[in-house]
Amino acid sequence: MQQVSLSEEIFWQAINSRDTSFDGVFFYGVRSTCIYCRPSCPSRKPKRNQVTFFREFQEAEAVGYRPCKRCQPQYSIAPNSAYAKVLATCRYIEAQTEHIPTLAELGAHVSTSPTHLQRIFKRMTGVTPFQYADVCRMERFKKRLKQGDMIANALYETGYGASSRLYEKAPQQLGMTPASYQKHGQGETIRYAIASSPLGEILVAATTRGLCCVRLGETATALLEELKQEFAGASLQSGDDELYAWTQALVDYLSGRSICPSLPLDVQATAFQLLVWEALRKIPIGTTASYSDIAHAIAQPKSVRAVARACATNPVALVIPCHRVVQKDGGLGGYRWGVSRKEALLNLEQGLEKKQGSRGAGEMGKD
Repeated sequence: MQQVSLSEEIFWQAINSRDTSFDGVFFYGVRSTCIYCRPSCPSRKPKRNQVTFFREFQEAEAVGYRPCKRCQPQYSIAPNSAYAKVLATCRYIEAQTEHIPTLAELGAHVSTSPTHLQRIFKRMTGVTPFQYADVCRMERFKKRLKQGDMIANALYETGYGASSRLYEKAPQQLGMTPASYQKHGQGETIRYAIASSPLGEILVAATTRGLCCVRLGETATALLEELKQEFAGASLQSGDDELYAWTQALVDYLSGRSICPSLPLDVQATAFQLLVWEALRKIPIGTTASYSDIAHAIAQPKSVRAVARACATNPVALVIPCHRVVQKDGGLGGYRWGVSRKEALLNLEQGLEKKQGSRGAGEMGKD
């Protein structure tokens, strides 16, 4: 999965929500038209792959972009002070290549108390300054590996004080060890199993660390072909007893015999996707939440569309229950594996929740 910096994700969400709070903080250019705008521009929203970001409008004009006639970004607007402090904090963190700044250091840099900075930073980005700095450090490390640096050199030049710290974080942030990442996943072994269920064929795939793919489909052949395309650099092997047990547990769930099991995961994602997916796993079985509910739960209420995209890119169906997210008006909304499956899953879980409730009441009656 392609990695995107957290600051760019914040900017892109601001564009999607036309957030006026970011006017004056950054500008964006559209490559296909060579026009640059402010975040709140009412013009038609561009495609993400056509957008580039600028800190100052002069930077955009210097490389040939023209100002938008609708939002007139060349004229100054005083930026929101809180957002300006958070963005200034992000830039300072990004510039520190040899250490992670302390909260006191960051507060002094933007003339804000550490406690207040921590609060507004978490509210606006969904992560703490330390978590943001940790992501930046990992991104620098990954960039050095891609450039061909030795692991030891990249390790210390990007601010890791000891190799053990990196290898502790590697499964969560790289999705594989540093050596495997440097080889673009070559040599990674992925086990897979395919089974039939009441909702069609289900494919379950995993590394040694956990599930990396759960898909629903019409035929086993199509599902396996998709897996081969997604993990072209890996060695695919038929599943072992552990994976078959996980697959059977998911089939039992789809058959209404048990709740969805809690299984280990090994997925690559941006910081924002991880926030959304973690929020999805907290939605109780038998209930639903709206995209707006999830946006508020991760302290980014204006990121509703970004939440919907994160749901749509969920690589492990069922285990990360994106099917429990519906429209604010109660409509089902979309679902990567088909709306009819989404409706069936919600009905299934309501039945499971009632079964659990009645079983619990019966057990209490025996006391």
